[in-house]
Amino acid sequence: MTTTRTGLPLFVLGKGSDPHSERGVDCPGELPPASDPALVERARKAKAALGDRLFVLGHHYQRDEVIQFADVTGDSFKLAREAAARPHAEYIVFCGVHFMAESADILTADSQKVVLPDMAAGCSMADMATFDQVEECWEVLEDAGIADRVVPITYMNSSADIKAFCGRNGGAVCTSSNARRALSWAFERGEKVLFLPDQHLGRNTAVLELGLSLDDCVVYNPHRPNGGLTDQQLRDAKMILWRGHCSVHGRFTAECVDEVRQRIPGVNVLVHPECRHEVVVKADYVGSTEYIIKTLREAPAGSSWAVGTELNLVKRLAQQFPDKDVSFLDRTICYCSTMNRIDLPHLVMALESLAAGQVVNQITVDADTAHWARVALDRMLALP
Repeated sequence: MTTTRTGLPLFVLGKGSDPHSERGVDCPGELPPASDPALVERARKAKAALGDRLFVLGHHYQRDEVIQFADVTGDSFKLAREAAARPHAEYIVFCGVHFMAESADILTADSQKVVLPDMAAGCSMADMATFDQVEECWEVLEDAGIADRVVPITYMNSSADIKAFCGRNGGAVCTSSNARRALSWAFERGEKVLFLPDQHLGRNTAVLELGLSLDDCVVYNPHRPNGGLTDQQLRDAKMILWRGHCSVHGRFTAECVDEVRQRIPGVNVLVHPECRHEVVVKADYVGSTEYIIKTLREAPAGSSWAVGTELNLVKRLAQQFPDKDVSFLDRTICYCSTMNRIDLPHLVMALESLAAGQVVNQITVDADTAHWARVALDRMLALP
C-alpha cells in the first residue's frame, strides 16, 4: 500500500496547532464532493421508484451530498416525530446516528421499518452511558440511601436502554430545547436529579436557568469506584451529572471565544448548551440547534456571528444567510465524525436495496425496552 501526502497538516487533538489554518467556515480538511457523480442520479432514481413508501430524514449535521435527499431536516427529536406523523411510509431512512433511528423505531408503527444507512454511525456521547453502568450507578445511589429521592433525566442523545431505564424509574427524556422544563418537572417529584449522559447540558441548565450553584453539582464517573464520589457528596448534591460529553461541542474552549472576539470586532457568539460551562458563560446566545438556526435567520443583515456547533451546519447556515457574516467558533475542524459516516454511497446502497425489496440495516428496539422508553418520551411530551 502506498500513501500520498496531502499537504494538509494533521494534529493529534491537543498536540499542536496550525497558525496558518483558514478562519471561519472554510477550514482545511474540506470534505470532498461525491467521488462518483453517477451516485446522485442513482439515489434520485431509487427514491423515485419507492415513491410514497419512503420517507427520508436528514439531521442538520449531515453533509450536503446527503441532506439534499432528505424529505425533512431537523434535530433528532423533531425527525423522530416527523417519522411518526407519516404512518403511510413503509420505510423510514434515517440519515443520522443510531440512537436517533432507535427513537424513530419507538415512535413509529410496528409496520414501519427504520433503516440506518451505515450501522457504524453511532454517537460518542450516547456510548458514554451503558445500561449496565447506569444500573450500577443506581445501586450506588441506593447504598447511599438517596435513590428514592432521585429522578433520572436522560438527554435525547442516549440509547433506547437508557431511555427505558428512566421510564422504569419515574424519569423522563429531555431535549436541549426543553431541558429546563424537564428539570423543573423532576425537582417537583424529587430532591435530586441524575442527569444522563451529557454533563455540560445538565450543568448549564441547572446553574444558568434554574439558579443552582456549581457546588450543587457533582460528576459521577462510571469508570471509578462509587463514581469517584463519597456518599456524603451524593447526599449533598442536587444534580448528579453523568461524566459524558459531546465530542464536537466539548472541543470549544473559552480561549476560542476570546480569540474570535479579538479577531472580529462586534461579533455575536452563539453556542449550543452542550458546550462547556466556561464557554457558555462567555457566549452572547445559547440554545439548541433549532434555536441557532432561528437566531441566524432573524439576525439583522450585516451582523457578525461566531457559531459553536457542528461544522456542516455552520457551513450550511453561512450559505443560507449570505447577508450575514457567519463564522465557525473554532479555527480547527469540528465535523461530527460518526454523523459523517452517512455518506452518499451508503445512502445509495440503502435506497437501491429497498427499491429491490431488500431491507438492510434495519433498526429495531425490543418490545419491553420500547415500552419503557416510550413512557419516558411521553412524560417529556406532557411537560407543561
